[in-house]
Amino acid sequence: MAVKSSISDIDAQIEKLRERRRNLIVKSADRFARAATKSGLAEMEIADEEVDRIFEEIAVRFRRGEKKGASGASASTRGQAGGGTGTPAAVSHDV
Repeated sequence: MAVKSSISDIDAQIEKLRERRRNLIVKSADRFARAATKSGLAEMEIADEEVDRIFEEIAVRFRRGEKKGASGASASTRGQAGGGTGTPAAVSHDV
C-alpha cells in the first residue's frame, strides 16, 4: 500500500533539496576559485565578459570530449588544459 505524502512532507523534501543545491554550488565555486588562485588568474584584471567567454570556450572543449566518448578524448584535452608540463608558460606564483 502506497503511503500518502503530506504537503508538509513534500515541503520538507523541497527544502532539503534546495540546501543540497546550495551546497553543491558553493563547493563548485570554491573549486573554481582555488583553480583561479593557483593559476594566477585571480590576480589579473580581466573583464567579466572576457572571463565568461573563456569559460564558455573551456566548456565547449570539454563537452566535445564527452560526446566523443570517455576513451582518450577527454583525457587528452585535460592534459592540454595546463599548457603542458614544463613549458615556459608555467610560472610559479610563490614570492
